Amino acid sequence: MSLTERLALAALHRCDPEAAHGLSIKALKMGLTPTPGPVTSARLTTRIAGLDLPNPVGLAAGFDKNAEALRPLSQAGFGFIEVGAATPRPQPGNPKPRLFRLTEDQAAINRFGFNNEGMTVIGQRLAARPKDAVIGLNLGANKDSSDRAADFAKVLAHCGAHLDFATVNVSSPNTEKLRDLQGKAALSALLNGVIETRDGLDRRVPVFLKIAPDLDRAGIEDIAEVAIETGIDAVIATNTTLERSGLNSAHHDEAGGLSGAPLFEKSTRVLAQLSELLDSRVPLVGVGGISNAEQAYAKICAGASAVQFYTAMVYAGLSLAGDIARGLDQLLARDGFSNVAEAVGSKRGDWL
Repeated sequence: MSLTERLALAALHRCDPEAAHGLSIKALKMGLTPTPGPVTSARLTTRIAGLDLPNPVGLAAGFDKNAEALRPLSQAGFGFIEVGAATPRPQPGNPKPRLFRLTEDQAAINRFGFNNEGMTVIGQRLAARPKDAVIGLNLGANKDSSDRAADFAKVLAHCGAHLDFATVNVSSPNTEKLRDLQGKAALSALLNGVIETRDGLDRRVPVFLKIAPDLDRAGIEDIAEVAIETGIDAVIATNTTLERSGLNSAHHDEAGGLSGAPLFEKSTRVLAQLSELLDSRVPLVGVGGISNAEQAYAKICAGASAVQFYTAMVYAGLSLAGDIARGLDQLLARDGFSNVAEAVGSKRGDWL
């Protein structure tokens, strides 16, 4: 991290967390952040769900909710980026304050509630996206919708022409009863509806599913069965957690989803279990608690073909994307892998 980035982070941490997040998006749009371009090598090139990535390190959904900074983010060192979540209609989300730094825990708690400008505005920005990047959209449902399952398909139908992949997000803890859609029957119906919509588009858009880390073994087994039966293209494991054990920060008991360092082990164990159950039939994207190359590598060795992170940037800045990709390259070389695909699942047993 450069001195300039260190000073900028220190200044942002003196602001309210949500205001600081808004300032970081503005800084990106103004060209005030590090944009070294794609980080890649023969070892890092990755293919997942038919997508060719320069490296397997992605930006998780939630940072650029409204697709405002697509160009600078695509040049920040990530191999792919995911924006959103987008809902059919704009919605303000939950009352403020709704974002909390847990500095002592290198974590955050949010209860945003899918605040976004809606699929029409977000779709217009995606239509003007850079074509030399891999960009996906996290699909969401309006809080007051009478048919939340149909909302996911609506957003895909509206924005699909401009996407490289779309993620069905039924795992946010901040929209009441949304996680109920992770149940086997409800999830199968929802995904079949989304896939039917996808199949009506002019081009095939891979459909991913993002799951919660708080599932028990039976729930994980149901997810694996549904993933295979519906033919989705990848599973993202995992979203934020409702668990609060072992936290030291003042805001540890705030309602919402916990992300960051405390999530790493829990999310990686869910990832490994899914990897065992799916046995390479559906690829996985590992998310949760990644803050360095070693942790990204651990997710890959546990079964992930690619990884995503977000919260760690709150503490280490945007340059972390390139740092993790370059560090991952070195770790693959150290262990004798000629490509990241060779490392996928190589140490899954350590997490089971």
